[in-house]
Amino acid sequence: MTTDPVMIDAEPEVATERPQSLWRLGMRKLRRHRIAVWASRILILLYLSAIFADFLAPYGYDNEERSHSYHWPWNVHVVDAEGNWHLPFVYPTSYQFDRNFNRVYTEDTSKRFPVKLLHRGDPYRLLWIFPTNVRLFGVDKPARIYLLGADYRGRDLLSRIIYGGQISLSIGLVGVSITFVIGMIVGGISGYSKGAADFVIQRICEMIMLIPGLYLLLVLRAAFPPNMSSVQIYFGIVFILAFIGWAGFSRVIRGMVLSIVTSDYVVAARALGVPVHRIIIWHVLPNTLSYAIVSATLSIPAYILGESGLSLIGLGIQDPIPSWGNLLQQAMSIPELKFHPWILIPGAFIFLAVMAFNFLGDGLRDAFDPRSLAGQET
Repeated sequence: MTTDPVMIDAEPEVATERPQSLWRLGMRKLRRHRIAVWASRILILLYLSAIFADFLAPYGYDNEERSHSYHWPWNVHVVDAEGNWHLPFVYPTSYQFDRNFNRVYTEDTSKRFPVKLLHRGDPYRLLWIFPTNVRLFGVDKPARIYLLGADYRGRDLLSRIIYGGQISLSIGLVGVSITFVIGMIVGGISGYSKGAADFVIQRICEMIMLIPGLYLLLVLRAAFPPNMSSVQIYFGIVFILAFIGWAGFSRVIRGMVLSIVTSDYVVAARALGVPVHRIIIWHVLPNTLSYAIVSATLSIPAYILGESGLSLIGLGIQDPIPSWGNLLQQAMSIPELKFHPWILIPGAFIFLAVMAFNFLGDGLRDAFDPRSLAGQET
């Protein structure tokens, strides 16, 4: 007598994936946003060039040669007057005035000055610490290299654009950092406390938001003493821009906090006797970071444009300290722009930085949208 073996159906093993945080899900989605990725790469290059401006720029920002006023751009050659090929070099130039009193430059083709890598030029402090005079490239005197041309005082426009990025790019980060901190703290306190404190804070925010930003910029900047240094002007502009921007940001944070304070984990923390400041800092505000980061990224272009606009009309950073705004002052003259169109190049860098921040902000907003992340998580 035989018995059939009893077949026991084994339950199939279910592959369990380790749950991922919303931050990891958002970053994974952001990497698939091609425009945002390219924008972030452009911004990284711009900020690296600003950090290492002294090394990358062939000349110091105040190195001028009046005899090369408005020298034309890209005076580098690889083929000499006889048709022979060489490594990149430049010819020394001199000028004469034409009948319209415009400078006409001519090259002395009897002398060649090779473009040297790691050339010893104007002294500086690398990363503001280490004294050196080694720059990425340059040429020996009396020749000068002008990849993007020269301004009205014979200063290399490329060098001044690179140095100008230190002002125009950093002012956005510093200003947004101040707005971010003030807006998060004020909005968190207002939304959590409610009552009279919330009422007073919101009325103050509304009064600040009623002030026209552009006119406030002009009035407060005009109130600065005329003998202020560029460093003082820099921090003054940052203060003005941050003063204008934090109120609207704090109101949005307050609205988010009003919905968060009713969550179970906040109620539990309050029942356990956790101090109010710890609840706000460690339990409430971190849940607003996804919006706050996106908002901060989209706000940086406003700071860049605000500084550029003030410098353009002569109320911002003063010459010889360069910023992308004051580099465009000569471009306000139609005759100068007609005969020397390369002085408009700093505007292209402003456009590039502003568009890159906008595209990156759009990518962050799409990547960290709570509804889309909730769909991925499930």
